[in-house]
Amino acid sequence: MDKRGWTSLDFIVVTGDAYVDHPSFGAAIISRILEKEGYKVGIIAQPNWRNGQDFRRLGKPRLAWLVTSGNIDSMVNHYTAAKKPRSKDAYSPGGKAGLRPDRAVVVYANRCREAYKGVPVIMGGIEASLRRFAHYDYWADKVRRSVLIDGKGDLLVYGMGELAIKQIAQALAQDQLSYTLPQIRGVVYTTSSAENIADAKILPSYEDVAVNKRSYAEAFMEQYKNQDPIRGKTLVQAHAAAYIVQNPPARPLNQSELDAVYALPYMGTYHPSYEAAGGVPAIQEVEFSLVSSRGCYGGCSFCALTFHQGRIIQSRSKDSIINEARQLVWRPGFKGYIHDVGGPTANFRQPACGHQHTRGACSHRQCLFPEPCPELVVEHTDYLNLLRDLRKIPGVKKVFVRSGIRYDYVMADSSGEFLRELCEHHVSGQLKVAPEHISPQVLAKMGKPGRRVYDKFVRKYEDICLDLGKKQYLVPYFMSSHPGSGLNEAIELAEYIRDIGYNPEQVQDFIPTPGTLSTCMYYTGLDPRSMEKVYVPKDYHEKAMQRALLQYRNPKNYALVLEALHKASREDLVGFGPKCLIRPRTRATVQGNGALVRKSTVTTEKPNKVDKNTRNRPKPAEKKGNINHQRDKNIPEKRQSRAPH
Repeated sequence: MDKRGWTSLDFIVVTGDAYVDHPSFGAAIISRILEKEGYKVGIIAQPNWRNGQDFRRLGKPRLAWLVTSGNIDSMVNHYTAAKKPRSKDAYSPGGKAGLRPDRAVVVYANRCREAYKGVPVIMGGIEASLRRFAHYDYWADKVRRSVLIDGKGDLLVYGMGELAIKQIAQALAQDQLSYTLPQIRGVVYTTSSAENIADAKILPSYEDVAVNKRSYAEAFMEQYKNQDPIRGKTLVQAHAAAYIVQNPPARPLNQSELDAVYALPYMGTYHPSYEAAGGVPAIQEVEFSLVSSRGCYGGCSFCALTFHQGRIIQSRSKDSIINEARQLVWRPGFKGYIHDVGGPTANFRQPACGHQHTRGACSHRQCLFPEPCPELVVEHTDYLNLLRDLRKIPGVKKVFVRSGIRYDYVMADSSGEFLRELCEHHVSGQLKVAPEHISPQVLAKMGKPGRRVYDKFVRKYEDICLDLGKKQYLVPYFMSSHPGSGLNEAIELAEYIRDIGYNPEQVQDFIPTPGTLSTCMYYTGLDPRSMEKVYVPKDYHEKAMQRALLQYRNPKNYALVLEALHKASREDLVGFGPKCLIRPRTRATVQGNGALVRKSTVTTEKPNKVDKNTRNRPKPAEKKGNINHQRDKNIPEKRQSRAPH
């Protein structure tokens, strides 16, 4: 501030992450946009929230505080699915945990107001966005009020806030925010009366949804249907004497606007003050990666993207991405490898169909589930051309696609050109895909395609790799304890993992995060799309058994796996045969197929082990459908959203 001759700031951003000036971090984008608009912006990263001293370090902001928990919901960042504290935080210096509070947006907002009274407090980011209405909080196991109410905020920006923050800044500068609010898309505010709000849908109140699960499901579904920027209506929800008002979502950025966001003068790395602590681990995944698009029409029930980035794809121009790639080549530490070119789904580079430009995304159906929509435009040409041009840049040795592809969309492409070129040039030894489960009952709740589609993709991938003479692996994501999954479905998945010779080092245990269909199912026991009852595994011991079944080869899981098989009356999977999951620890009579029949005296038999010289159980190389599924140490334990900001 002294070097720039500034005596005060217009905006101060308070963030729960260490400061990383990279466009994969929302605080960096908003700060750079405001800077370009001519405002003076300061950043307080990971302040000590236990007292107000850190919040006064940069003085009183002239226009507003901008508060975010960071790139991940603070509760997801702090706790596992079993509600145990995490030992590391990738968004903190040196990966140190505990540098932000639980429910950071609420805590920071209250501290800002205490530090300097009378300054507007504006909330944003993923935590504020997904907790903007009354919402179920898994860690408290109750319905909590909107963070705007609990944090006593003046305004909340939901979704991608580039357009909204410009309008808000202009209104604040002209002291006209209260008059402008109803016209600003993508914001939530409070009011004492809802009488003059035109064309609004009234949701069940906080008091109602907090005690009535059916009302909660109905309120959620109304929110879900109105997240489209073209069809979305204003939504109102009462919280005691106040009303939460959500204006319709912001329109998607056009290509030139999105290009402009990524052309801002980011430093591309973490602040140098973190060097002594070893830097910020989160930069490693994105420093030499390129974002090509945002938004996703995949429609996975457990993903919060519908509530944050939306279902309409927005993509950068090829020239914008190429220019960024040319700058990467000269960055310190670049070794010739572009780690990723993608977004929430790497191979989505255009809206699902032409109708979305004028009518928005359909409210009554998904683009890919249960089958691809007849109107879906299946086309990889633009993405392929982009990858080809990136490969030609001097200094680039290899361009990888690591953010994950939608395999059912690949299989809908009759040309097969994309998958072949992907296997030939852009797989770094392993390709990430997300079948998530194989039980039809669970997949239906997840909004994922059936097992048949995945098996077909595996065979196609295997054929291409064999034809190219490449030994490349698939790394499938599987999820345990999702609504709809009981022990029988978990065992079905374990048998599938056995049959494909996969040995997952990590599996995802479902975490009910705010803003997803799956979380609504978890809390209410209802599928909000049909109001049908859904089985939900909530008992911690059952969840532990389901998770253990997916890693049944691990000796530490033996007791849980054995208990699960007994409870499900699947003792046929305890024995010495090739189809058994575990061996008995007692001497037993076995059938011809190796299954356990009855117990006898205790012996020292050990559970099945995988050959130490291979990561997979051996499979005949010539047999179709036996493509190796390799473990991946980089599979994240938590996946709230596939979009980094």
